[in-house]
Amino acid sequence: MSAEVQATAIAHVNMALVKYWGKRDPELFLPWTSSLSMTLDAFWTTTTVRFSTEAGEDQVKLDGAPVAGEQQRRVSRFLDLVRSRAGRTGRAVVDSTNTVPTGAGLASSSSAFAALALATSSACGLSLDPAALSRLARRGSGSASRSIFGGFALWRAGHDDESSYAEPVPAKEDPQFDPVMVVALVDTGHKTVTSRDAMRRTVETSPLFRPWADSAAADLKEMQDAVARGDLDTIGEVAERNALGMHATMLAARPAVRYFTPNTVAVLDAVLELRRAGVSAYYTMDAGPNVKILCHRANADVVAAAVDAAVGCPTAVAGAGPAARLVVRP
Repeated sequence: MSAEVQATAIAHVNMALVKYWGKRDPELFLPWTSSLSMTLDAFWTTTTVRFSTEAGEDQVKLDGAPVAGEQQRRVSRFLDLVRSRAGRTGRAVVDSTNTVPTGAGLASSSSAFAALALATSSACGLSLDPAALSRLARRGSGSASRSIFGGFALWRAGHDDESSYAEPVPAKEDPQFDPVMVVALVDTGHKTVTSRDAMRRTVETSPLFRPWADSAAADLKEMQDAVARGDLDTIGEVAERNALGMHATMLAARPAVRYFTPNTVAVLDAVLELRRAGVSAYYTMDAGPNVKILCHRANADVVAAAVDAAVGCPTAVAGAGPAARLVVRP
């Protein structure tokens, strides 16, 4: 490797419609269940990785500020994995910029580690096909396996490193099928309980976790069929019940993990009112208080106005986003 090798990649956040929650293997990031998501065009991470034989240690910046502690160690462990596979040495300088709040339940790790996987592997001289890149991204953050792909993506749980990866899910090509997510930014601060800790506690202590995980296969099959035929109402119904089930497992954990706030509940109630008024709108939530509302693009303004009337929080409208891509090659 020359003294300086650099690559820059962009990857977009994805939001799970059938959730990933809980690891069977924490080392390999193998999930208990398969999951299905929609990559979003409105939120992304841009990451530049520069390898140098002269750098003394890995240096990581996020949004212009140095990253330290466990965040820095997590990135370095991932860099070590790629360096080992590539047979390379040399420390890295990593510079990432997010357009999505970090650690707020808005899936920032999905775009962060997808971008890091693509930039790092490219800078190390690895040429990975999409499935291999998805497997690699999974080792940084499980959901990052899906952000390698645009549109809808399915992460197959698998049973080992080789069989656990994401792949695109074909959606009906129809101008009438143009789903968006109205993201209600209820609270963009850092969560009090990280997703990693919440997952571990739920899997280890919640009596509801296994029943929810067992039901996920049926949700996934119904979701795939609905995406294939462009049926937004069924997509929304399955996404809503799957998310509520996931949060029920957390509430039953010991001690309970609760991300809902009063404003979260007010947004959920506003969505129910929209449906009673005949608007196709359905909510989903990840590990945080923010709500994502699936609807037809034509109804996005109505949904955003309902959120504003309910809680007055900012909203963002996101359609289907693109696959991860290199913008600066080594």
